[in-house]
Amino acid sequence: MITPGIAQTEIMRRHPCFDGEAHDRVGRVHLPVAPRCNIQCNFCERRVCANLTIQHPGWTAKVLSVPEAVELVRSIVYSGEENFVVGVAGPGDPLANEETFEALRTIHDRYPQILKCISTNGLLLQEKLPQILAAGVSALTVTVNAPDSAIGKGIYSWVRYRETVYRGQEAAEFLITSQLHGIKMAIDAGLSLKVNTVLILGVNDQHMVKLGLLLREAGVKLMNIMPLIPSGMMKGHRAPTCDELRRARQACEAVIPQFYRCEQCRADVVYLP
Repeated sequence: MITPGIAQTEIMRRHPCFDGEAHDRVGRVHLPVAPRCNIQCNFCERRVCANLTIQHPGWTAKVLSVPEAVELVRSIVYSGEENFVVGVAGPGDPLANEETFEALRTIHDRYPQILKCISTNGLLLQEKLPQILAAGVSALTVTVNAPDSAIGKGIYSWVRYRETVYRGQEAAEFLITSQLHGIKMAIDAGLSLKVNTVLILGVNDQHMVKLGLLLREAGVKLMNIMPLIPSGMMKGHRAPTCDELRRARQACEAVIPQFYRCEQCRADVVYLP
């Protein structure tokens, strides 16, 4: 259930990925307990390697077991640090891995005062919402990259739901519909929610405002536009310049508030200011 006595505005103010000031004063600990994913984004390149040192979403030095993840949080709290948020952001999709809920439930039982969050593609958001709430999660980030399937078909290779694999425009349609339904339900349930969007030149860059309007209609209060990191099947794409990213954010800010401090953290980041 939602952390008792904490309003959505207070949760957002305390979360380093929702509030610009909190970004510098609140720590973040990502638990890489979720290796499996149920969609394939064309820009995604998940890696598990002990030698990785740079920031890249979906990358981790290793996948932790649930006991290892719980012990990591225990060791941080034992050291005297409690001003941090615990999140699961990969390296796959957290909602496609039962380990996500097991780890966060255990941590919530032991440390209910620590904010818990999940970063997801949103495919299973509606279906897994009861488990999300039962794990004590109070904040969600959902990555939505397209306002419609005509744009989305250039971003997603396939989407797997239960025993069915969707491809092309059908995959994008199924994903986007699931995302929007799940987002509305999560907000209605009292979760603080932010949407991440990867800016991909020549694919979705001319559709940011349309997406922002769609998200606003769904009840989203914060959007985070991130630059493409060329990798995977999009390794030949050019990353947007700082000016191109700034213009996209400014255009969208007219319809939905923007977050400017994202560092595109790894799935195993531990940052304690």
